[in-house]
Amino acid sequence: MAEDIKQANPAALGLVGFGLTTVILSLINAGVLPKGGEPVVLPLAFAFGGLIQMLAGLLEVKAGNTFGMVAFLSYGAFWWWFALLILLGSHGVLDLSQAGSTIAVTLIGWGVFTLYMWVATFKASKALWWIFLTLWVTFFLLGFGDLLGMPGLSIAGGWLGLICGLLAMYTSFAIVTNISFDRTVLPVGAPFVG
Repeated sequence: MAEDIKQANPAALGLVGFGLTTVILSLINAGVLPKGGEPVVLPLAFAFGGLIQMLAGLLEVKAGNTFGMVAFLSYGAFWWWFALLILLGSHGVLDLSQAGSTIAVTLIGWGVFTLYMWVATFKASKALWWIFLTLWVTFFLLGFGDLLGMPGLSIAGGWLGLICGLLAMYTSFAIVTNISFDRTVLPVGAPFVG
């Protein structure tokens, strides 16, 4: 009889890639770190926020997890979009001078996407529910802050994004720790809907 091979949980990898990248950018958005530090986020966005999440998303395909696949591939692509936008825009490859409210509306669009992904988290752990709740609100705060010319909303989005990123890192930590100890050491909370 062949021994069952235990499959790794790719969510632990995808969540830390998302979480750490989100924490660093959110510290800039909240005004804790200087705006001039944004180029430091770009390689992190490509490698950890982008590539690692996309790899996790592909591993979720193998695990048969549609939610994980859509989430990690989408947010991995978000980080590539963000990094390419900043990189190409700052070097004149993309002319963003006439972009107007397009970036703000795009962030709001990400908020809408995240809102519908949040609905699915009612069947997932409370930790995921909180990550997606804080994320869709963060996107709306950043988008509407830019669209309405209200920097206070964008700063609030930075602070909420920081909470979101820390929640994602905690959830990754919990998954790795709980699997390593083969028991619940760090709780993630039972789903709201059984």
